[in-house]
Formats: sequence, C-alpha cells, structure tokens
Amino acid sequence: MKLDLLVMTVHPDDAELGAGGTIAKYVAEGKKVGIIDLTRGELGTRGTAITRAEEAADAARILGVAVRENLELRDGFFQNNEGSQLVIIQAIRKYQPEIVITNALDDRHPDHGRASKLVNDALFLAGLRRIETKLEGMLQEPFRPRLQLQLIQDKYIQPDILLDVTEYWNIKEQSILAYKTQFNSASEEDGPQTYISSPDFMESTRGRGRELGRNIQVPYAEGFTARKLLGVTDIFALK
Repeated sequence: MKLDLLVMTVHPDDAELGAGGTIAKYVAEGKKVGIIDLTRGELGTRGTAITRAEEAADAARILGVAVRENLELRDGFFQNNEGSQLVIIQAIRKYQPEIVITNALDDRHPDHGRASKLVNDALFLAGLRRIETKLEGMLQEPFRPRLQLQLIQDKYIQPDILLDVTEYWNIKEQSILAYKTQFNSASEEDGPQTYISSPDFMESTRGRGRELGRNIQVPYAEGFTARKLLGVTDIFALK
C-alpha cells in the first residue's frame, strides 16, 4: 500500500499529540495516511506496553488511518545504528510515502530528538540502491520521500510551517484521550500521576494549538519544522 503521508514517531501517542489534526484533515480529504510507532512505549510511567498497544489501535480508528504498525525498537535505549536504520528503511520502502512527519529535532524527552535523527538518516539511506532490504522474501526498490517534517513537541521550537486544523481539533483530542492510562486520568491503578495525566496537560495542549493558530488567524493550528527550505508555487495562497 502506497501512502501519501506517514507519521513515524517514537512513542505511541506522539503522532496524536503533535499531528493528530493534520492526520485527521488529510484522511478526511481522501489521502492515504499511516502511523508507524518506533517503540511500544514500554518504559512509560503509567500503563503497560499491552495497554498502550490497545490504546494506539483505538486512536488509529478514531483518526481513520489506513495502517498503523509498531517497529518494536527498544524504548529509551534504541540507537541510531545500522540495525535500527534498516528496520526503518524497510518500512519506508514498503509504504513509499510522499511526506514523512517525525519527532521534534530537539526536545525535553531524549528519545524524541534521537528518533528524529534516526528517521532522517534512514530516509536518506532508503533512496540508495546499493542498500538491499527484503520484504516477504522479495527485494525492495529504493525509495526516498520528497519531504520530511518534524513535530513541535514539549520544547517550543519556532515552526517553519503552520497548518490550520481547526475543523479537526475535536478528532485530535479524541485520539489523544484514547490513551486512557496516559491522559486526563486520576486513576492510581494505571500508575503514579505524571504531568501528562493531569487535566492541565490537555489544557496546555489546547493552548499550544491556539497559540500557533493565532499566528495565521485561525482558532487552532499545528506546527512543523523542515530541514530544508520549502518552496511554493503561489505566494497568494499563503496566509
């Protein structure tokens, strides 16, 4: 299955938090959108790898994505090395996405920046024909997406592009709250309280969306960075 957009992030829930509105928007417009989680998030303070997998599946249904996979790299300890790169190269060649969105360039959580660099390097390598990967016993063709973007996560980074997601903000929030063990939960059964389990965290997420939206005169927006200069064909289409 060829995808138009692939959100490839390190933890289940990163895609929803950083790009849930973007995903919902392009699904609604008929684009083929997928999510690949690099790890199971097994080191998270609340819940388990099993509950996170169930929640990720629920969130995927809410967003309406065509596919969601987990590469099962080691949460917290994955490295930007040949083994990890080859796993990502295989996934990129399998889905051949036009655009890939991955984690923030730099962030409070060390996994985020490390994952961003890992995906960036793997995307370049995926286009090299002398790197061979197989899927179901068949050699894969080299492929490199035409655009890579990065999320804005906990640490505020000035975005290079803002996307109006006002119409899809409610879907974004529903997809985030599908992670019942992680967000907006007072239950001690899932583990000790964390700053993301507090209702204040969801309010701060809304605040970030409103702050980004204000810059383009819309109620809610999501922001992304790019590693290269972005070109447009019509400056009159810009806000």
